[in-house]
Amino acid sequence: MLTNRAWKLAARPQGAFKPEDFQWVEEPLPDLADGQALVRVVYLSLDPTNRGWANATATYLPPIPLGSVMRGFGLGIVEASRHAALRPGDYVQGMLGWQAYSVTDAAAVTRFERQPGIPLDAYPAVFSYIGATAYFGLLDIGRPKKGETIVVSGAAGAVGSLAGQIGKILGCRVVGIAGSDDKCRWLTGELGFDAAINYKREPILRRLRQHCPNGIDVYFENVGGEILDAVLALINERARIALCGLISQYNESVPPPGPRFFGNLLIKRARIEGFIILDYATRFPEAFAALGKWYLQGLLRYRTDIVDGLEHAPIAVNRLFDGANTGKLLVRVSDDAVS
Repeated sequence: MLTNRAWKLAARPQGAFKPEDFQWVEEPLPDLADGQALVRVVYLSLDPTNRGWANATATYLPPIPLGSVMRGFGLGIVEASRHAALRPGDYVQGMLGWQAYSVTDAAAVTRFERQPGIPLDAYPAVFSYIGATAYFGLLDIGRPKKGETIVVSGAAGAVGSLAGQIGKILGCRVVGIAGSDDKCRWLTGELGFDAAINYKREPILRRLRQHCPNGIDVYFENVGGEILDAVLALINERARIALCGLISQYNESVPPPGPRFFGNLLIKRARIEGFIILDYATRFPEAFAALGKWYLQGLLRYRTDIVDGLEHAPIAVNRLFDGANTGKLLVRVSDDAVS
């Protein structure tokens, strides 16, 4: 009998996550029922949405009940199965939770074949909801045209770094906003952004005016707050804003005041549209085909920030909110060897 190790949500967090918001448990795994599979978690994805899921109020998914395993997306290997579609040794992705093993309905995970030339950590970092969010947010909501100016906030994060690169592939001028000089150098160096702004030490509005002399046509929004306000001041007529996230507000107990330049949406006849990537689930193969082609052509790069050990997840998740991570934040729960 296998023993599972898991983090359960013990309290509703106030502000940033704290270790006492979670409870570490070790308990036997239940027997598999028909239609279920046992998955050993290899990579656990840590995401800003973890913070919203831990609240008492619903987001686009119901809140996590106290005493339940913390919800989380992961990549794993099937160890045992009672469903014809999954066999031991298969790689899957899905909501596996903050745990070493997941007993899951086979229909709740997606099986994939490892492709030559694609490292395993690229699957949660690119060929998952991460890459799909960048792809559909930019293409379906932003609808960039060649020669337009795109601004991406949270540009050194998992989604933002991909969205900016897709903009460059499409022939746009891309300006990224990030939280350190090292991140900005990564954006303009390895990833090919036209310019990058360190919002922690540079005046955002002044630098945006400098780097976007012809205004802003498309904004990929991950942050909110002061950065959103600065962008709204410079949007062009018929600008499009893809509202992916508002990470600057997730740990706030009281919502901040709205942006001062909100009226520019009216004056410029611009459009801001929020989206939840689950709405695009049936179209994921479209995104993965394009992302895979660009990756194998050397046009798309990614970076993973990997923390070793499930026991570190409650501390590591705050790297998303204090700016410590670059690229996709993952916890390596076990090795990727197939038994």
